[in-house]
Amino acid sequence: MPHAFDKLEVWKRSFNLTLRIYLEFEKYPIYALREQILRSSLSIPSNIAEGAERSSNKDFIRFLHIAKGSSAELRTQLMLVEKLNNHSSKTVTEMIKELNEISSMLHGLIERLKQQL
Repeated sequence: MPHAFDKLEVWKRSFNLTLRIYLEFEKYPIYALREQILRSSLSIPSNIAEGAERSSNKDFIRFLHIAKGSSAELRTQLMLVEKLNNHSSKTVTEMIKELNEISSMLHGLIERLKQQL
């Protein structure tokens, strides 16, 4: 059964984080890292949305796992940015904190959906 993805708090938060990342990193000097950060960030709300539109909770769960993986990938990339000292540490630290919360929300949603299988 399809879910209204744009009503899900985890989608809203990941979408807003993606928007923030796109604005923050649009001129980041390391091209390859910037492009990967943008792709990883976009993958999170996109996979939540795609999974929500699928016809079964099993499919939705699969896409939520992909979104969760993209969240870990993005956290890794932002940690690298922090270590390279090429960006505002406070901004990146806040983004990593938000990603941790999004990942926890995804885990909770996955567990709730598993109970409905």
